[in-house]
Amino acid sequence: MKELKKLQSEQQKVQREIEQLQNRQKILLNRKTDTERRARTRRLIEHGAVLESIFPATAAMTGEEAKAFLLALSRLPGAEKAAANVRKSGDAS
Repeated sequence: MKELKKLQSEQQKVQREIEQLQNRQKILLNRKTDTERRARTRRLIEHGAVLESIFPATAAMTGEEAKAFLLALSRLPGAEKAAANVRKSGDAS
């Protein structure tokens, strides 16, 4: 009988440890998601700031207007090649 109680006690202890580890995993996953979200937000803000500094008129545009503007720019002759060259060289100028 003592052996059974000891095993049950140990099982409860292990179950609590499992729950604690599961909670820790949730916390870490939330932290990872939050870090990724913050990085994306920062990147979007930086890209928007660059866009507005180069094309000040985009500051007054709606999201759809800015999208149409960028699509029009991307369709200009040589735009695709220029983008590929920037990606290859890492040159932002």
